[in-house]
Amino acid sequence: MSVALTNAAAPTSPRTDKVRVMVVDDSVVIRGMISRWIAAEPDMEVVASLRTGLDAVNQLDRINPDVAVLDIEMPDLDGISALPQLLAKKRDLVIIMASTLTRRNAEISLKALSLGASDYIPKPESTREPTAAETFRHDLIQKIRHLGARARRSVVHTTASPPLAPSHDRPRVAAPGAAPAPAAAPVQLTRRPFGLLPPKVLLIGSSTGGPQALMTLVAEIGPVIDRFPVLITQHMPPTFTTILAEHLARTSKRPAHEAVDGEAIKAGQIYLAPGGRHMRVARHGIDAVIALDDGPPVNFCKPAVDPLFSSAIDVWQGSIMSVILTGMGSDGMRGGKDIVAAGGSVIAQDEATSVVWGMPGAAANAGICAAVLPLNQIAPKLVRVFSGDRS
Repeated sequence: MSVALTNAAAPTSPRTDKVRVMVVDDSVVIRGMISRWIAAEPDMEVVASLRTGLDAVNQLDRINPDVAVLDIEMPDLDGISALPQLLAKKRDLVIIMASTLTRRNAEISLKALSLGASDYIPKPESTREPTAAETFRHDLIQKIRHLGARARRSVVHTTASPPLAPSHDRPRVAAPGAAPAPAAAPVQLTRRPFGLLPPKVLLIGSSTGGPQALMTLVAEIGPVIDRFPVLITQHMPPTFTTILAEHLARTSKRPAHEAVDGEAIKAGQIYLAPGGRHMRVARHGIDAVIALDDGPPVNFCKPAVDPLFSSAIDVWQGSIMSVILTGMGSDGMRGGKDIVAAGGSVIAQDEATSVVWGMPGAAANAGICAAVLPLNQIAPKLVRVFSGDRS
């Protein structure tokens, strides 16, 4: 039986400032645990706790959530089947797929991303293991917070009074007797010139929204992959990275695999950091090689982007082209600073095309980027840069 934990407001009711979350899972233990975590956060609230995907579809209009945490395996209607029905009813609904860490569920989670899910999160095998449960809690709350905030900004923008022009096109009207308010100055991001040295390697870092962005990117950079090695760190757990590497290989039509400790780095290959281990690079004689390590998380992530970026300088010095794609947090910014200081270059994905403009935004605002581009413009730019264009 489905249970609504709070009085779900109708869509026409005034909305609070809190992110409204619907939890959908057939496990009463998981529903209760997630609901308690969310209820403890001051900026979010649970508006419903439901047992099946069918319940979620039937009650969506009444509940009107910003975010749905959706289990994959449920009776009546499973998560992957409920997903398109939920999005058909509410296009801007943020859906975070939750699943146990199996190969099948990893495949389904990546498929869900292609069908419109915003993100995924692996559930711990046991909620009794404190470290695993706390990691799950931290990651879930951060995803809800950042993705939910973006969804709410979108709602505010799209529900503005239609007769008015966009705010940046409207004259500002001052109160009688008041001085006119100064127009807000657009934020100007500092751009650096591209490095003078020709790049010898392409490094990519990504997180939330990354799998979709990576598929788009690798499909269009074949000329780069054929001549240079490509190393990718995507924030992802084990098993998921195995599946992602297979998808990257199919999409790029080039060899792609989880990196192996000690293997030589060669042109024509895509190397993906395996889940649960940091991927660095090192010099072994005349060869550049993969160096995996099991150290603590960096920027709350493992694998993290910064270790890859910073370690690459010892191998390629300033002949590095790096890309920071969509993702939460600031991972990649410090490593990007190191790359730029060594003479290399950084490109960041722009805010409009990012699922979350955390990582690329941190790099852009730090003034280390040679370009901040929409996703569909990054691949053409990379092809030109690796062909000798430094403009």
